[in-house]
Amino acid sequence: MEHKSKMRKKLPSFVDARLNSFLRDMTEPYENGRPLPVSSRPGKGAVIMQSNDYLSLSLDSHIQKAHLDAISASNENVVMSAVFLQDEDHKPDFEKRLAEFVGLESCVLSQSGWSANIGLLQTICEPNTCVYVDFFAHMSLWEGARIAGARIIPFIHNSVSNLKRQIKKNGPGIILIDSVYSTIGTIAPLRAIYEVAQEFDCALVVDESHSLGTHGPDGSGLINEMEVRDQVDFVTTSLAKAFAYRAGAVLGPASLIKALPFVSFPAIFSSTVLPQEVARLDATLDVIKKGDEKRKRLFEISDVLRMGLRDIGFKIRSESQIISLECGDEKNTEHVRDFLESNGVFGAVFCAPATAKNKALIRFSLNADMSYREVDHVLTVCQAAYENSDLTIH
Repeated sequence: MEHKSKMRKKLPSFVDARLNSFLRDMTEPYENGRPLPVSSRPGKGAVIMQSNDYLSLSLDSHIQKAHLDAISASNENVVMSAVFLQDEDHKPDFEKRLAEFVGLESCVLSQSGWSANIGLLQTICEPNTCVYVDFFAHMSLWEGARIAGARIIPFIHNSVSNLKRQIKKNGPGIILIDSVYSTIGTIAPLRAIYEVAQEFDCALVVDESHSLGTHGPDGSGLINEMEVRDQVDFVTTSLAKAFAYRAGAVLGPASLIKALPFVSFPAIFSSTVLPQEVARLDATLDVIKKGDEKRKRLFEISDVLRMGLRDIGFKIRSESQIISLECGDEKNTEHVRDFLESNGVFGAVFCAPATAKNKALIRFSLNADMSYREVDHVLTVCQAAYENSDLTIH
């Protein structure tokens, strides 16, 4: 049966104007007419550093087999909100295993790291609670505090003294930090921040998205590596980084985990993580626990690239597998991106709203399978970019 084409209803003028304004801002300033983060297609032999699969597990045969076997074996229809699945018969063993792995009392899965942070803040934060958030913390922590109606008080990145001054001025509250910061790869001074939290009776939330799997004993995270696990109140994580899949988790005391699925809007109003997905994550945890060689390799190549870039003259702030070139305004960032990509080096462009306006950067996310030949190629191209008088890179 043929459908006759009809004239579609025009959008209201204020909606149409808003959308067109976004499209102009995203495309007109750039020479290729596309949004700044949209890169060209990598050619054969290109070095691609855009993925957060730090341990190179997304194509692991053991993990894929566990996933496929679980799909084949599944005979239960649980395409529903997790709010209906909070009895002992439905709670996945993986939640208990992940809690034991990290060393916190309990765990609940979420659909993403974003949902984990939004849901946690909505659950623990009353309106007008003082929330102290590191300037470079994940946007989902900022957004979770905003949705909760908190009084958001930023503090200078990794500045314990500035955090302390803010708390003295405004009173106790909740401190939000990342363990490894996703834009520039710096590491939080966890012990010093815990001491401030303890001194001023603040709750401490640590987002371990970019360190769970890569740091700590068996990959159990920086709170274990820095031996502050027992002083941290809540941990959140994305399982779309080292775990190389789509999910997130909130870890903390049993009281939180019992309450959150019935309070958090992302938990209530989104479908649950499916059993076959949980089976994949469970198998991934087994691989991560045995991944010391991959972690060692990841840190070795990160050290080589970081030191090489500093030797060239870049002001690299990274202390991890995330290494960024700070490029400033968007136009310059476009030119740096195009230069790198034309020479087979692909990073991820971060610009507003992921960074402050005119403080865009190109992030290199390294992985354990990266070869020294690839690292050498990246350094060669970055040397040429640094010496190019038409480009400005810090």
